[in-house]
Amino acid sequence: MKHAQLILDDGSTFTGWSVGHEGNTAGEVVFNTAMTGYPESLTDPSYAGQMLVMTYPLTGNYGVPSAGKAANGLPLFLESDHIHPSALIMADYSEAYSHWNAQESLAAWLKRCRVPALTGIDTRRLTLRLREQGVMTGRIIVEGHEAEPPSATDYGSVNWVERVSCKKIICYRSDGTVASEGDASSLVSAPVPRVVLVDCGVKANIIRCLIKRGLEVVRVPWDYDFNRLEFDGLFLANGPGDPEQCGKTIEHIRTFLNNQAVRPCMGICLGNQLLAKAAGASTYKLKYGHRSHNQPVRQMGTNRCFITSQNHGYAVDATTLPRDWQPLFVNMNDGSNEGIRHVSRPWFSAQFHPEACSGPTDTEFLFDEFTDCINDSQKKHIQ
Repeated sequence: MKHAQLILDDGSTFTGWSVGHEGNTAGEVVFNTAMTGYPESLTDPSYAGQMLVMTYPLTGNYGVPSAGKAANGLPLFLESDHIHPSALIMADYSEAYSHWNAQESLAAWLKRCRVPALTGIDTRRLTLRLREQGVMTGRIIVEGHEAEPPSATDYGSVNWVERVSCKKIICYRSDGTVASEGDASSLVSAPVPRVVLVDCGVKANIIRCLIKRGLEVVRVPWDYDFNRLEFDGLFLANGPGDPEQCGKTIEHIRTFLNNQAVRPCMGICLGNQLLAKAAGASTYKLKYGHRSHNQPVRQMGTNRCFITSQNHGYAVDATTLPRDWQPLFVNMNDGSNEGIRHVSRPWFSAQFHPEACSGPTDTEFLFDEFTDCINDSQKKHIQ
C-alpha cells in the first residue's frame, strides 16, 4: 500500500495508506458515527462532493453486497447505482471479510469505482478537529501523484442536486415493475394512488417504502414542473448540498402549496428544508452536521422520542416558520429542527430518514401516515 495524506484547509495533515483508487481528490470532509452501513452510506447521493470519515474504528469486515437490480431497476441492496462520496477515510480497514451477502471486498469495490480511500488515519483526532472547527474542505494526495494536487471547490456554491438527480421521468408500479420511462406523455391513469417524487438525490429505500404501501411512484428530475401532472400526493426526497441552490424546486413546491386543490405532501431530509423554504422559512448550515444512526429526536407536544438515522449539513430555522406552520420534531442533542408540519393541511416533513437503510426503522410509520393522508384525501374527493 502507498502512503497518502489528507490535508485539511486549516493545514492539519493526517497520514495513512491508500486502499482504494490510487489518485488524488478533494471534497468537503464530514464524519459519520454509525457503527455499520458503509455500503448504504457510500451509495447515498446525499454524500456527493464529500469525503466520508467513518468514526467507528473497523470498516470493511463484512464486505460489499451484490450490485444487482430488481425488476423495476432499483438496486437490491444498495441505495443508488454508484458511490457518491469523493473518498472514504477509515481508521482500520479489514482486508478479511465475512458475510452471507458479500460479493467482494470494500477495497476491490472502491478500486473498481475509482474512489480513493485511506486507512490508518487517526479518525478520533480528525473528528475532534471537525467538531471544533466545523466541516472544511480537504485534499487527498497519494504517494507518486504529488504532481497532480487536486483543487477543492466551495461545497456550498455547487448545485449537487442537479448532478445526482435523475434525468428523465421514471414510473414505478406498486407491483414492483417499471410502468414507463421518458416524458409525461407516457403516463396513463393509475388504478392506485399516484405519488410524484421529486428526485433531489433519492435513496432507493424511500421508493421501496412507498411501493410497499401500494403507491405508484412517478420519479421526476429536481427541476421538473410536476404541477402539470395528475397525482394524489407529493413526496420531496433527500439530496446533497445547500437548499439555496434548488430555487426551481422551491418555486414548484410553492405553486403546489398555493393550489386550490389540496393534496398531501411529505418530505425527507433536504425535502424538509425545501418544504420550509417554499413555505417562507429560512435555512442555515450546521457546524458539522448530523450523520449517524443514533440521533435522538422528540415529537413536539409529546414525550415520544425516537432514535433516528441522519445525513445532512443544513437545517431549518424553526423561528422563521410562518404562523400556519409549526415544528414537528426537534433534535434532543442540539435543539435543531427535525421536521415541520402545516397546522391544518396534510403537509409534513422529517429532517431524519424514516426509511433508514442503514439504521433504525423506528419512524417508518411516517410513510403509513402519508399513505393514510392520501387515502383520506381520495375518499373526501369521492364524497
